[in-house]
Amino acid sequence: MEYAERYDQWQTLPQVFFAKADELGDKPLFWGRHYDAWQPTTWSQASADVSALSRGLRALGVKPGDRVVLVSENRPEWGIADLAIMSAGGLTVPAYTTNTVEDHIHILSDSGATVAIVSSARLAERLLPAASTLDAVKTIVALEAPAGTTEGVEIVNWHDLIARGREQPDDTAALLAEQARTDTACLIYTSGTGGKPKGVMLSHGAILCNCMGAYHLFADSNLLDLNKDVFLSFLPLSHSYEHTAGLHFPISIGAEVYYAEGIDRLAGNMTEVQPTIMTAVPRLYETMHQRIISGVDRKGGLSAKLFHKTVELGTKAYEKGPRDLNLWERLQNAILDKLVRAKVAQRFGGRLKAFVSGGAPLNYDIGVFFLSLGVRLSQGYGQTETAPVVSCNPLDKIKIDTVGPALPGVEIKIAEDGELLVRGELTMQGYWNAPDLSAEALKDGWVHTGDIAELDADGYIKITDRKKDIIVNSGGDNVAPQRVENALTFEPEIGQAMVFGDKRPHLVAVLVPDDEFIGSWAKSNGHDRDLASLSELQPFHEALRTAVDRVNERLSPIEQVRRFIVADEGFSIDNGLMTPTLKPRRHLITERYGERLEALYGGRAKKN
Repeated sequence: MEYAERYDQWQTLPQVFFAKADELGDKPLFWGRHYDAWQPTTWSQASADVSALSRGLRALGVKPGDRVVLVSENRPEWGIADLAIMSAGGLTVPAYTTNTVEDHIHILSDSGATVAIVSSARLAERLLPAASTLDAVKTIVALEAPAGTTEGVEIVNWHDLIARGREQPDDTAALLAEQARTDTACLIYTSGTGGKPKGVMLSHGAILCNCMGAYHLFADSNLLDLNKDVFLSFLPLSHSYEHTAGLHFPISIGAEVYYAEGIDRLAGNMTEVQPTIMTAVPRLYETMHQRIISGVDRKGGLSAKLFHKTVELGTKAYEKGPRDLNLWERLQNAILDKLVRAKVAQRFGGRLKAFVSGGAPLNYDIGVFFLSLGVRLSQGYGQTETAPVVSCNPLDKIKIDTVGPALPGVEIKIAEDGELLVRGELTMQGYWNAPDLSAEALKDGWVHTGDIAELDADGYIKITDRKKDIIVNSGGDNVAPQRVENALTFEPEIGQAMVFGDKRPHLVAVLVPDDEFIGSWAKSNGHDRDLASLSELQPFHEALRTAVDRVNERLSPIEQVRRFIVADEGFSIDNGLMTPTLKPRRHLITERYGERLEALYGGRAKKN
């Protein structure tokens, strides 16, 4: 049987896992960092723990169809818990580690979960108060003993539950045989940029369809090495993108998965782990770009000149084709492969086959920057409602201004109003407890994505904007805010941006200056690097104004930003202005800065 055909034969995600575990035995599967060393969990160890935990959960009363909430950082136990819940016939309900008590109350009550799993005492501090307010939640399974007590909720130790499960008859295989590909595997709540999260019901088949598409993406480009690839997992596993692309797809191809220690240690982790494949959101690539450029410019001299020449020639070769380079440029480019691109490859561990970007639109200039340096960066597209991947650029034919063609098993079409519609096994079964919303988003089997798109001659999809995010100015012109924001954040002075202007005569913006820019400007002008005090200084605004003017030169008149304000602080998960997957929460940013933005239209702005 061809390996690709196995995706059609497999019925459930646990079935895939146990089949690979039988095949790979004592080879490493998961890697976590403990006491300054990477510690492996083998396939055999994971298989034994998944089976035992599944039996332990059933001993607690978890039945097929029951929902189990999972609150944990990225770590080996996350995947073990996920697979154990599904092996018991339950539905995994992932929750973000950033959730507040109110967030947990919503997810626990809406899903109807009676059991929750939590990884640490720190995370339990917000989960337990939520559970204590709900009569339905009976049990919390904890890897670490939580502080304090909670009346009405039983606390069960993770290790004790696994030990209890091992004492039960091993009927896991028999239970798996009763499960079908169409059964619901998980209930993933969309993080959302506004409103309460909705629970998206995804079947085993939906995620397997995604895994099959990802397999073809790499196999068709001869970049897949079954049972040997190495993933570095960075995005939260509670998000559908990482849940599929960073957990179940690696499992299906027998890969090893390392769990990154966080964004501050990511560069070091890449050097240590030497990943072959990594998925992330555009914000990470923007951060990498800024740090690389800042480091090069600080070093200066010949190395900086060589680096910028590499970007220049690499960009020309990508945009116009290698044949457009003259003989001298080709010779230079070949030399720069050795002097610059080889060093860049080592910065990412030396074995990287591809970065895959998804979750939000990738800035074109950022994408071309990495491609010019010889780093294969492929942009894809998807939504939680499609398990989540719909399309991705083939790794041997990347058009970075698109999100590639639809993956195998995915059908797409463009509606009359330009909205992208998606159909296939990957589509959700609906929103949990929300039949009206389900009917609105899923019509005749087609998921209405809410994204405006175009198709080129090769069938590549180009997302132009969100249907609901499109700004319609007072002149009736449509403006895509993400295109303008991407242009702004490409400038070294600007770290984050959000534009505003619906039903207004022109665009204005909220800008968060880049941290490196803040520091260098403050130092050269004799000021402290405090954003609050710097934002009061006219020369500081003038420096930002210069950056905005550069951007405006590249934009059409209706896209140009006339005025701006400087944010009090950066958009972050901690202050609630970004989702856990690093998307700006537009409605909250607008709510916070609305009066100051409105003042810009009345000519009363004081800061620029």
